[in-house]
Amino acid sequence: MPSLKDVKMKISGVKKTAQITKAMNMVSSARLRGAQMKMEAFRPYAAKFNEALRSISGNMKSGEFALMQSREVKTVEIIVVTSDRGLCGSFNSNIIKMAEKMTARFEAAGKKVTLVCVGKKGNRYFRKSGKVREKYIDIMGNFQMFNARAIAQDVAANFIAGGSDEVHLIYGSFVSVARQIPKALPFLPVKSVESEEDTGSAKQAGDYIYEPSPEEIMEVLLPLYTNVMVYNSMLEVGASEHAARMTAMDNATKACKDIISNLTMVYNKARQAAITGELMDIVGGAEALKG
Repeated sequence: MPSLKDVKMKISGVKKTAQITKAMNMVSSARLRGAQMKMEAFRPYAAKFNEALRSISGNMKSGEFALMQSREVKTVEIIVVTSDRGLCGSFNSNIIKMAEKMTARFEAAGKKVTLVCVGKKGNRYFRKSGKVREKYIDIMGNFQMFNARAIAQDVAANFIAGGSDEVHLIYGSFVSVARQIPKALPFLPVKSVESEEDTGSAKQAGDYIYEPSPEEIMEVLLPLYTNVMVYNSMLEVGASEHAARMTAMDNATKACKDIISNLTMVYNKARQAAITGELMDIVGGAEALKG
């Protein structure tokens, strides 16, 4: 049985750990409110932007614009958006697993795969694979639209130059405080309404008169569309990270309490054993004196 001093030191150490995890839970909770407000405020804008783009692109041909050009897929690029910091449960690992599965699927089909890692965790995992074309780290803590624009412009320029024939986006989608799921979306080429698989459920837009012409509008909207998609994914990951960390730290605090309870029981047993041993020594000494 461990000594009283050892058990007492362990209890003290676990209590300090519980204080740290509780503080991290409170910090994540405070940051989550701000990140969730930004994400929820941007979601309607992103949805309306996509709706407007789908409506205008309905009568456009796939090869009419560089970002809508469909060609034989030989190289696939995957944008993997993770957080810069850990201690948020399985949030980042779930995103990485989805990216690995998608990579394996494309490579099994004979396609080359390159990666653009947004966030330190994804880059740290994939950097030894040799597939990382570009990385964007230490920006997820305080990112702005210009960060998303830089990422989108780099990916679009690589696509237009022929460095990739198809681009996909993987990120952590915020469902609720208790649930965040990895999500994969096609990024490039931008597909018109008619070329989507689910044309049966898509609502057919009416005929509109555009000023200026739809072609001129699309020239402006397509780059903005890529910016919006990347920024939206970063907002989702930002909110999901804090929610996942809050849940993980809450679970860690509860685990610390359970460990303290078990160690306290061990401490009491050790103390009782020590007291019993001392009493036995006293009784034995008394009996020896009588003899």
